[in-house]
Amino acid sequence: MTAAAAATGVNQLLLTASVAELGTLRYTPAGLPALDLKLDHESTLQEAGKPRQVKTALKAVAFGAIAERLAAQSMGSLWRFQGFLATPGNGKHPVLHIQDFQQD
Repeated sequence: MTAAAAATGVNQLLLTASVAELGTLRYTPAGLPALDLKLDHESTLQEAGKPRQVKTALKAVAFGAIAERLAAQSMGSLWRFQGFLATPGNGKHPVLHIQDFQQD
């Protein structure tokens, strides 16, 4: 993939999920607030014209003011999260980097 193609690629996720695990608010070496969490999603979606029950759990991370806002939320609370997926250098599974969230 060329640098130009990578720069214009789309990586955006919108997910309604509940907060299943909420880490302790921490700070990066640069002093930026950071929060690790796990999200649970359940829904019924259409696939090939048939209803399908979907359940998934996803690791997520938030930084800055978003991390501070999320740290004050209750476990089990339902939100609409917006962000992008990235695989950590030492990981195998993608992590949702939360850029915004709002009450669903």
